[in-house]
Amino acid sequence: MYSERPQSQDGSPFTGTTKNVSGADDNGRDVNAGADTAPLGARAPHRSAIGGAVIPRFIGSEIYRGSSYGALHPLRVPRVSTVMDLSRALGWLAPAQYLTSPRAKPSALAAWHDPTYLEVLQRAERDGTLGAEERLRHGLGTAANPIYPEVFRRPATAAGGSIMAAGMLRGGGVIYNPGGGTHHGLPDRANGFCYLNDPCLAILAFRRMGLRRIAYLDIDAHHCDGVVHGFGNDPDILIVSTHEERRWPFTGALEDRGGGNVWNLPLPRGANDADMAAIRDGLILPLIQDFAPEALILQCGADAVAEDPLSRLQMSNNAHWAIVAAAATLAPRLLVLGGGGYNPWSVGRLWTGVWATLSGAEIPDRLPPRAQAVLRGLEFANNRLGRNPPEHWFTTLRDAPRTGPVSGDVNARLAHLRARARSWV
Repeated sequence: MYSERPQSQDGSPFTGTTKNVSGADDNGRDVNAGADTAPLGARAPHRSAIGGAVIPRFIGSEIYRGSSYGALHPLRVPRVSTVMDLSRALGWLAPAQYLTSPRAKPSALAAWHDPTYLEVLQRAERDGTLGAEERLRHGLGTAANPIYPEVFRRPATAAGGSIMAAGMLRGGGVIYNPGGGTHHGLPDRANGFCYLNDPCLAILAFRRMGLRRIAYLDIDAHHCDGVVHGFGNDPDILIVSTHEERRWPFTGALEDRGGGNVWNLPLPRGANDADMAAIRDGLILPLIQDFAPEALILQCGADAVAEDPLSRLQMSNNAHWAIVAAAATLAPRLLVLGGGGYNPWSVGRLWTGVWATLSGAEIPDRLPPRAQAVLRGLEFANNRLGRNPPEHWFTTLRDAPRTGPVSGDVNARLAHLRARARSWV
């Protein structure tokens, strides 16, 4: 479980101001961020004509464009940069909506992560190597968690975006940080491609603002073991997860309750849009509505679609977008994160559609040439899916729906959890 570590004098996870929060430019270099030194959350909210709501904001960074975990790693593919490029090509990302993610400093990351681990992670980036004992102790230098050139800066940028987003949501609104969602990270070790845990850091940032009831919804194909490690026994943090059964990290069983606040619905192989719609309407929405959170964090991993190489689920991206649309109605503060997703076309298309859903953009039936050029420029080396990609991966965002009858396994698991919910206090 987490332990809150000392922060700066004002309780902020950063060292005072927006300028000092970052200490980095869009490429992750250490710089002064400029003259804007208003505390996070102090700016007047931007207003939109869409329902009078606060204009959604998109947090990105150029650090993701050139960074790779290695030529054979699942995270060798571009993801966040594709979403940025597609959104701009479609005219959906105005300068006023885009925010450059700061890189969180070690003092901010130490709200949840062990300072010794943070020092080791920085040294791994600086030296490009670690001794055998430190690699073993901290889960670094493995096939899953390699030591690559931006091994500290990249995850610290994702974490900085999520911490900043929580601060900016003080007065309400919607923020999208597709570089976030690193839900496997543990306090003192890397785990499952995740070196830090930005969802846990965002929860703590909301807590420091005085929020008490926070909901965390995770629809990644892999269970959010790191978030449960941090908050699985906290009655004021609702954790709801759908994930493929019998898949790494092999946690998140139907019967696991944590301290009564954890709800898992493992998905059978082949689960489709109809299965997820039944779970959305029969479990996810009622649970979160009854919990009445002050803030909702949605981890929207893109690896539950049929084209992803690291799952055996059969959803289309429509299933994810429907959950995003519903989530926007459930809490006054919504932070949407990325997560898994290992096919460059499916993750780029899905996450761009998430931004369209949040920002109220209309998804066209056929993409304009500039947007198609972004998708045609992608490669998926060393994977069979990259040899002859279908034309619709270049010309559309929206998948054809993948429906069918709700599986017996999903119906039985829903019934089990609904029975539990009836007695949940």
